[in-house]
This record gives sequence, structure tokens and C-alpha cells, in this order.
Amino acid sequence: MQLLNRTAIITGAASGIGRATALRFASEGAKVVVADINDTGGSETVQQIKAQGASGLFIHTDVTVAAEIEKLVSQTRAAYDRIDILINNAMFCEGDDILTIDEELWDKNIRGCLSQTFLCCKAVLPHMMSQGKGAIVNIASVNALLGLSEEAYSAAKAGIISLTQNIAVRYGEHGIRANAISPGSIQTPSWVSILEKDPDLFERLSKWYPLKRIGQPEEIAAASLFLASDEASFVTGTNLVVDGGLTAGLKRMGDELVGEPSSDQRI
Repeated sequence: MQLLNRTAIITGAASGIGRATALRFASEGAKVVVADINDTGGSETVQQIKAQGASGLFIHTDVTVAAEIEKLVSQTRAAYDRIDILINNAMFCEGDDILTIDEELWDKNIRGCLSQTFLCCKAVLPHMMSQGKGAIVNIASVNALLGLSEEAYSAAKAGIISLTQNIAVRYGEHGIRANAISPGSIQTPSWVSILEKDPDLFERLSKWYPLKRIGQPEEIAAASLFLASDEASFVTGTNLVVDGGLTAGLKRMGDELVGEPSSDQRI
């Protein structure tokens, strides 16, 4: 077991990537603290953790509020004595064109992605420093790397990558590693309302991915496990892109430029 007896705080773990990560970490021996504002979903995640025979704890936490994060950290320490891993997965994404969103919505995106990552890291870092070891994984997005609309969300996710790099550089001497993950499109419950209006969206999006499909939460959980484990003991300050090849290049644009080869020209 790669995380035996380690304590991991995972934000936004009531569903989607956060839940998949919580379950994967629990299966690897971690004691998992589920932090979320969704009480029902958070409790269900812990039930699934315990069904594996692992240890889990749900703590209702609004990660945009510093006082609630301090409570999260203190209750985690009281229950498990230490904090070895922090996965900042909670996020807020709403609005698109900067000409159609107001300042309040812009701030909600920044606070719901970048600011909450800063607050969680700030609260956990002193405890990791006192231990002389710790691993932080911050979930960014391919939106941080390409112009894919959702400007406020994208800017916040880009800020997460920069914050991660700075934490890695400043606190590496204390045995703390900090890395980011930039997922592509992942099939999570956050898409439900969108897919209800546009059922064929994933089918269209899949055509832009070299692997011709949308990612699954478990695939991001696997990447988080690697970065949080000793298998990545010399990896810090990196942004691991898990996007099915989306940012490697735009084949569809190349096909338009040179003309898509016929089947008998393919090797």
C-alpha cells in the first residue's frame, strides 16, 4: 500500500474527481478526510471508504472561508494527529465571456478556485513543516494552458499552477512537495445539467481528443496518487497534464491544413 498510515485531506470530495481520489487513497491505506459543503455527498464518500475497511472522516467545510479551513485542520489533527497529504480539488466555475460576467461572478471564480487553494495550503503548510514532510496536489485545468473560454475560471486555474510552483520552490527544503494536475474534460456530476441541455456534447468534444474519449475521475485519482506517493519523491513544482493528448496538438486543424489522407495512404 502506497499511502499506508498517512492522513490525506481532500477538498471537494463529495463527488467526481474528489470522491474517486478519496476512494483510491483509502484503498492504498490512507486515512482520508473528506472536506465539502455537500453533507449528503460527503457522508456517502465516507461510507464508501469505510466499506473498504479503511478510515474516513467527513468535515463540512466551506474552503472559501479561512475560519472553516482552520477548523478542518484542527479536527483532522485531533482525529489523526498529522496531515501528510493535501489535495485541493474543490472549485467554482460559472460564467464565460468577460463582457457578460460582472465583478461579483469574477470574484466567485477566483475565490472558489485560486483563493481557496491558497487558504488551504497556508493552513496546512506549518503542520507539514513541523513534520519535515508533506505532499500537496492542486487540481488545475487545461483551461489554464489554452484559451478555451470561461475566462474567470481559466485565469484562476492558471494562478493555481503559479502558486504551486512557488510553494514547491519555497518549501522544498522543508521536505514538502507541491505539484499540480491539469485535467482535460472529465466525466463528473458537474456536467449533468449541461448534458441535459446538450446530450451530444461529449460526443463532439471527444473528436478533439487524440484518444477520442472523455476522461474518467479515476484517471485523475491515479495521477494524484502518484504525485502524493513516494513514487514521486523527486517530483515537485510540476504541472502534470492529464488530458488525453488535447494540448499536445490539434490534429483536426492539421487535417484542415494538409487535407485528411485517404484510408489507403494511412500506415
